[in-house]
Parts: sequence; structure tokens; C-alpha cells
Amino acid sequence: MNEPVLSLTGICKSYNPGQANEVRVLQSCDLTLMAGQVTSLVAPSGSGKSTLLHIAGLLDTADSGQLQIAGRDMSRADDRLRTDLRRMEIGFVYQFHHLLPEFTAAENIMLPQQAAGKAVGSARKRALELLDQTGLAERADHRPSELSGGEQQRVAFCRALANEPKLLLADEPTGNLDPETSDHVFDVLMGLVRSTGMAALIATHNMELAARMDRQVRLSKGQIV
Repeated sequence: MNEPVLSLTGICKSYNPGQANEVRVLQSCDLTLMAGQVTSLVAPSGSGKSTLLHIAGLLDTADSGQLQIAGRDMSRADDRLRTDLRRMEIGFVYQFHHLLPEFTAAENIMLPQQAAGKAVGSARKRALELLDQTGLAERADHRPSELSGGEQQRVAFCRALANEPKLLLADEPTGNLDPETSDHVFDVLMGLVRSTGMAALIATHNMELAARMDRQVRLSKGQIV
């Protein structure tokens, strides 16, 4: 039986709990992602989508509820276990690429692999394969300043997938690009996700892009609908 890659059950999160200025961001959120499924998360700014992504990606903790990733209950896991699982099973893509400027495209993709213990030669081979898949083979030894915005974001996608994660979390991954570049970069991202069979949760304001994904969910008043 195919297990969910991500399962959120009854996730609640508040800031300043118990105080007069308490802000309830997430209220009993339930969400399940299966392998090979690309889901859009549509929500206005300030609705808690980044908080939800950070909890799903083990960058933040919920006040209550259950979180499972690849069948492992991470609700009360310690920091070391969360870090290890995040490094190996989760890829992150943000609106801004956050590439390290002093390293080449290939080196940026090699870094997370080396942090996970992969040898330099194997890490570079994987980086070059990903760059080739995204049409950037000839840009492998260029630094971010020598790449266009769309090229930089494609490198960021490659970096997120370098360790072959089971779960991809993306927060407005094309939000900083012009419409034409956004469409192209989105197609590249979808191609990478499809080729790996991972589960992906992609937050976007772009309803046209959201409609092209397998499933659309919305965050409203702190709940998934």
C-alpha cells in the first residue's frame, strides 16, 4: 500500500499564546500528500502559508497535532533527527534563489550532497546531470552573477533535488520572475518533479499555475479547505 509522503493532522500554531496579542495562525490543519502528487497551496499574504510550509519542512514546530514524513512520526522528534530527515528527505525552493555567490552553479548543487556525506566526484556527477535536465549544462561553471534570474532559479531547483528528497516544498518559486520566464521555469520544475515521483507542495498566488497542478488546496482562516 502506498504510504503518504506527508501527513499533517490537527496542526495548530499560534504566536504569543495565552497573551492579549495572541495570533492564531493555523487551526486544526489536515493535509496529506502522496508520492507523485503535485499540490498547489493558494493563500493570500499573511494567511499562514509560510508557517505551514515551515512546519511541514521541519523548520518550525506546531503547538499541537501530528506530523508524519515518509511514514515517520516527527511530531516530537528531537533537533538532530529533524535535521537529518530534513537534509535527506526534504527539498526547499523559495521565491529568491539564495544561491551562494562565490560558488559556481555546479558547486551550489554539490554542497547539500557533500553535507550529506557524498564524495566530491559523485556530487559533481549528480549536479551535472540535474543541470543537463534543466538545460543548463553549459552554465555549470558560471557563478550566480553570470546567470539570468530564470537560470538562477533553475539552479535553485536542482539544489533542492540534489539529495533526491521524497518531499519538495516551494514558496512562490516563480514569484520573482516575469510571466514568460515564470512559465518556462515552472515547466522545468514540473518536469523535475514528474521524473522523480516525489510529492510536492507549491505555494503560489498564480491561479493559472495552480490550475496546472494535480490538486489545489486553499488556506483560509487558518484551515486547509
